[in-house]
Amino acid sequence: METEVIDAIDVYQAREQILDYIILRHREQKVIYFPGWSQSGFGAAPVLRSIAQELRLIKDKKTPAELCFDRIIYIDCSAWESRRVMQRKIAEELELDLETMAIFDKQDEEDDFSGKDHGSRDMLRRVSAVIDQTVGLRKIMMIFLNGSDDEVDVSRLGINPEYRDHTILWTFNRRSLTMHDHHREIADKLRYTDIYLSMYADVNFFSSSLQFALLREEAANIVARHPWMPSIDITMVTECCLYELFMQYSFHRATGFDWASHAPNYWVCDGIIKGGLTREISSTLHQEIHWEIDAARIMFRSLMKDPKAPYFIVEDPEAPFFIAEDDMPLLIKRPYPWISVTSKNLIIHEDTNKAILERVSSLFIALGKPDDPQGLPDGFLKHCSNLGALILCRCAFSFVSPPFLWCHELRFLGLDHCTHDNTSEGENNAKWTWLQNLWVLDLRYTEWDDILSQEKIDNMDKLRELNIEGFMCWQLAARLHGKLLYLQRLRIIKPMHKADTSTDSSGLFVDKTELEILDLSGNRDMKNLSISSSTARSLQMLILDGCDVLENVVVPDGLPSSLRSFSFDGYGPATRWTSSFKPPPKISEQKHNSDADTSDVKTSKISLQGCTQLENLFVRGLPNLEELDLSGSAIKVLDFGTMVVNVPGLKRLILLGCEHLRAIKWGTADSVRQLKLLCVDARPWRAHGFCQSCPVKHKSFILQLHATLADARFSRSLCALFALWCGYRYEIVHNDIYFNIHVTSSSGSSGGVQLETTGEEMIEPSSQQHQVQVTIHVYVSNPGEGHRKGREESKEQQMTERVA
Repeated sequence: METEVIDAIDVYQAREQILDYIILRHREQKVIYFPGWSQSGFGAAPVLRSIAQELRLIKDKKTPAELCFDRIIYIDCSAWESRRVMQRKIAEELELDLETMAIFDKQDEEDDFSGKDHGSRDMLRRVSAVIDQTVGLRKIMMIFLNGSDDEVDVSRLGINPEYRDHTILWTFNRRSLTMHDHHREIADKLRYTDIYLSMYADVNFFSSSLQFALLREEAANIVARHPWMPSIDITMVTECCLYELFMQYSFHRATGFDWASHAPNYWVCDGIIKGGLTREISSTLHQEIHWEIDAARIMFRSLMKDPKAPYFIVEDPEAPFFIAEDDMPLLIKRPYPWISVTSKNLIIHEDTNKAILERVSSLFIALGKPDDPQGLPDGFLKHCSNLGALILCRCAFSFVSPPFLWCHELRFLGLDHCTHDNTSEGENNAKWTWLQNLWVLDLRYTEWDDILSQEKIDNMDKLRELNIEGFMCWQLAARLHGKLLYLQRLRIIKPMHKADTSTDSSGLFVDKTELEILDLSGNRDMKNLSISSSTARSLQMLILDGCDVLENVVVPDGLPSSLRSFSFDGYGPATRWTSSFKPPPKISEQKHNSDADTSDVKTSKISLQGCTQLENLFVRGLPNLEELDLSGSAIKVLDFGTMVVNVPGLKRLILLGCEHLRAIKWGTADSVRQLKLLCVDARPWRAHGFCQSCPVKHKSFILQLHATLADARFSRSLCALFALWCGYRYEIVHNDIYFNIHVTSSSGSSGGVQLETTGEEMIEPSSQQHQVQVTIHVYVSNPGEGHRKGREESKEQQMTERVA
């Protein structure tokens, strides 16, 4: 692999130099890697997108001829899934015929029934052959963003730069804003690349205006990925990118709390995103904007000095805020909408305070230590008339007369480890009218009971999100009865005070019809779950991690059918939460290991029956769980390695009406050691409910399996269960197991093949109008005297009903 050096300071120069120096002068070297500025990944995606656009214009103009390609293929795999998905995108770009595209669907369906992970699905040779036939003799340029960790050999996908006139220009680019220092590591693992482009210019030492220009190009690239966003102001997206960088690099690093997960709230509450579709835009951008900034410190500091920079940071622990001589003229000269202060001292002058804070829209302050909060000066926020988002961390102030009473436009209030300071109390005639505009209230380890008094709650008409951590327990919900009717997200987690056992827990969420996220993690005194499917009809995510004494997750009229995500982790709450509807990944957290003590977790039954939109499931560390009912759910692959983990006592698994279910991955033998009953019905869950119950035999069997399958390929999962289940049992007699399997080609209740068998008998199938073939293998082992090698009996019967 050769290294080529180019020197460009913007996207236009980089594009022109790549087209000139590489494509025109190095025609024999076909695979080119571009790492962006400073070899950090920054700016790479905008440059490649610009090259694709320019080549399409050149193709239309047919000049210069050297850059006229028959096809320009642009593939964005920054949100990486698999090589097969990449190949499908190539096929879609080439507009291959429907028969070829059907090959993907057929193989994906086959892999679904085999339980094959999506990430491990490789390219398809038949499709590669069609792609090669389509583009083999043509002059092709393929540009792609690789979101995986490995280089892709594109020749296996049907694009062959070694023997064809095919040129490949690519970069590693995950769906994040990246500035890393891993360029040597990346260069070492390139095996199929001919040229490694090295950018001579270092973006960290660009002028701030050039840095802003590159960031704007990154924002434009985000907008281009979403066809419904072309009318979105790129300046707004650029500001969202800056805000995320501002939070991660300043306040998040200083406090250790994941305040950056609040990004969608900040963007809206600050006023960056406004108008229609605010929620859709903020949710989309939150999935797109995530900084990996291990090499961005110099650039971040440089941007702060730019006249256009919207943020300012004071983090020197010895520098008093607002009177540092080097920073004071800059602060007064122009407004800074976003200010972060992580200083031990907070000293202000009235004149400078007014000049600075009356223009601030987001203010983040962290003082002192968690066990030693520092006091805020009197009247500190008196001039913050434009403040939309405020976070106070490790601060002491009067809870009777808090400093933000004057902040009438405040929409987001976050308090972390704050305490009441009665020495700063004074007469204050200001009313609590600011509560009327509040959208988000986030209290973390701040014991301020009065803020949630009936009188205060009555004023929170617009509150959409309430987060309480380390303060009140789940019984706070009783105060919310008949109030906060438009609340969408409620988290009451990790309480430090025990619940009052005399409090009635029924009907706590009966009137929360708009509630979408409910997180009660760490409420170890909650014995019953009080949620009604008829009233909490919008609920999409329910998290019960660490609710040790919850006896059962069973609701009389069922959980809402709208539920999409459910998490119950016996090892305790996750270290951080997410604002999306998918629970944060916890399987890799170090503190949640298999050696942790979960013996106190009492839950024996979980019923998610009728949750027809349920796709994300995480159940772990529940040693007393005996029954799991997922009937009617939309789960496609039930994985006992990642979704249902460490439930050694599971005896009954109910999966009725699971029409989307394609496979069950059983994990280790411990997953099924105690399993006695499995009921599967792959027919649709009807709107009026699934009327058929699981037909349990009265006779005592070690294992009963009842299955009605719409596709016989699901039997692969049943065979895997049987092999795993028998793998550790050596004392099974012939009549210890019972199988009842019905295979039908329709979703109705009639038709198909009925097979009922024990270890000694088999009932012949009934006559049908269509052909079905079922093969059953039953292996029964009896131990020999003194050793495990026993007698094996194999019973196999093939049944074929032919069309009449």
